[in-house]
Amino acid sequence: MTQPLSDSLRALTTSAAFVSVGSGWIRVTGSDRVRWLNGMTTNSVQALAPGQGAYTFFLNAQGRIQGDAVIWAEADHLLLQTSPAQTEKLIALLDRFIIMDDVELADVSADQHVLQILGVRAEDFLNSAGLTPPPTELTRISHTDAQIARLPGAVVPRFEIISSSPTALDAISGQFLEEGLSPLADGALEMLRVLEGTPLFGTDIRDRDLPQETAQTRALHFNKGCYLGQEIVERIRSRGNVHRTFHAFLLSGDIPAPGTPLTAEEKPVGEFTSIATLPGGRTLALGYIRREALDRNLALTFPGGTAQPVASPIQIDASDIE
Repeated sequence: MTQPLSDSLRALTTSAAFVSVGSGWIRVTGSDRVRWLNGMTTNSVQALAPGQGAYTFFLNAQGRIQGDAVIWAEADHLLLQTSPAQTEKLIALLDRFIIMDDVELADVSADQHVLQILGVRAEDFLNSAGLTPPPTELTRISHTDAQIARLPGAVVPRFEIISSSPTALDAISGQFLEEGLSPLADGALEMLRVLEGTPLFGTDIRDRDLPQETAQTRALHFNKGCYLGQEIVERIRSRGNVHRTFHAFLLSGDIPAPGTPLTAEEKPVGEFTSIATLPGGRTLALGYIRREALDRNLALTFPGGTAQPVASPIQIDASDIE
């Protein structure tokens, strides 16, 4: 049984909690897999050693984002970890570009099960379960029945336990319960995402958005060689910036819906894409804003309220929990 949202947030800041996570997985095999995938994505595949991962975008020829994933390198194949909703679309997109290459794509989502544990003491509970976590982000360590991955954790540490055996993950969940941990409350992962300022494909990242507009420089590698959509990315880089950027906001007034426009000096300057209200009452938003409005520190309004740009990540304090 999951705990209330406020209890989950308190657990993240004082202990840890765990949750099953749905993921889509694409296996890439064949002797040309590294060279070919390196030409399809914004981050470097060639730089990955087995056990290492990299967050990346997939673009069209106009440089617009068509999907995102974490690429995991294994000894004899590559794995793309993405959202379940993207799996079929990404396979269809990538398959069009396999011409004379020795590359095969397979949806292996049914064979990969994921449990996340997150919180300030997450590493302690992993060690107690005999699951040594890796020391650096986006790296994985193999254990008997699972792999442990350290994920980027801008607010609290977070780890994934990945296994082909649901029984193995059930046993680990049972051990966490015995240690006093509770399953994460519904909505807590989404709230944590907003606190971290991480855009979600399909919600904050749309197929009309350009990579640099998302402020996710971790997805871009500028010395890896040619790839689909690179010309647009390099053109933006040479100009120095984009006209709008992804940002976090603290809201006052009514709670807006995603898609609500932002205005400054009675002109549209952006829009909200994600909204989260913390148990303590603070309402946060993610969205896009014109850089000029940020640089000039213009007063921002939306129907029924005002918005203040804030830096991400946003740390949780007691007022957000009580």
